[in-house]
Amino acid sequence: MPRQAPLLTIGKPDPASRVPYTGRAVFALGFRPFYLLAAAFAALGMALWAALLLGVLPSAQGPATMAPLFWHAHEMVFGFAAAVVVGFLFTAGKNWTGLQTPQGAQLAALAALWLAARVLMWTGPVPLAVAADVAFLPACGVAFLRVLRRAKSARNYGLAIALLVLGAINAAFHAALALEAPLAALRCIDAAAGLVCLFVTVIGGRVIPMFTSNAVPGAHVRRVVWAERAIVPATALAVVMLATPLQGIVPAIVFAAAAVVQAVRWAGWDTRRTLRTPIVSILHVAYAFLPIGFAMLAAAALGWGDRSTALHALTAGAIGGAIIAMITRTALGHTGRMLRTGRAENFAYAAVALAAVVRVAGPAFLPREVWIGGASVLWVAAFVAYLWRYTPWLMAPRADGREG
Repeated sequence: MPRQAPLLTIGKPDPASRVPYTGRAVFALGFRPFYLLAAAFAALGMALWAALLLGVLPSAQGPATMAPLFWHAHEMVFGFAAAVVVGFLFTAGKNWTGLQTPQGAQLAALAALWLAARVLMWTGPVPLAVAADVAFLPACGVAFLRVLRRAKSARNYGLAIALLVLGAINAAFHAALALEAPLAALRCIDAAAGLVCLFVTVIGGRVIPMFTSNAVPGAHVRRVVWAERAIVPATALAVVMLATPLQGIVPAIVFAAAAVVQAVRWAGWDTRRTLRTPIVSILHVAYAFLPIGFAMLAAAALGWGDRSTALHALTAGAIGGAIIAMITRTALGHTGRMLRTGRAENFAYAAVALAAVVRVAGPAFLPREVWIGGASVLWVAAFVAYLWRYTPWLMAPRADGREG
């Protein structure tokens, strides 16, 4: 039987160091409310967006705060992806530091703030929507940074700072819209999506080789030293380039360099041997969209492709794939279950990956209604499957009786 890869555990919390948690299970640890909310919003938000694009829902009945395009782009990054990042960091941070991250009333308040922002971003009024939305990421970043500082976990400070930077980009997005600078607002969203890709790069580089080696017999994982040294600077520079309006040879070179180092890293992970282990292979598939997306951005910078399609390789492919992988894996482990997938997880993995392929390749081969509808249905189905399988587990105490 294949060995199961371990959780992201760097030191275990001392159970004697604090009072045991006795509140509602859903607020025991960050992954519980934020994974549930993010999955529900992924399904609902994408369904609304597809309905608007295909004319099923008239634009007059769309979001009251901004044009539908801006709402979709903003909410998928600062709503959906941000919730998963926060839930993951609060959960992994407890293991990294041995200290309790937000739980109970504090966690419930942060989840309520996120939910209020999502509702208000659709209904308005604009001032309340902006206030709630802009407050969320800084509140989470400060809470997480406090835990890291208490533990003196300097290695992970950058992740808390990234939350604060993401919050600052969100504030800049709203400011750009208020100043009637829509192109600047879109650049803010592009930069934020790039920052989440940088997060996938950092965390993926830590865990994918480990999970592959531990769970896949015969896998030969190798690290290319020069690529590992270059990958964060190269990807960070590409993220900076996403925030600029530059086109031509300079951004093409930057994006191409990021694509090359990402591809070299991915090629060393022996992906072929993971195909019979879906909980690992989905991570490899998701990561493969990073070099694909950056290569497509390089081509788009030279006028050889569509920038929006390239960005969707990063967002729907790399970010979407990494999210469905991690919200299943960490939820299984932290609810006291074996790291084994069933039909629901395998369906969700396949549906998200296929949705990304349809969204990225579809515009070149399929009618607009087909690729929009097909990608949207697959995406919604994936997260509905997740909710069907995981909602009872995330709402209940751990199956093994431990806290978390």
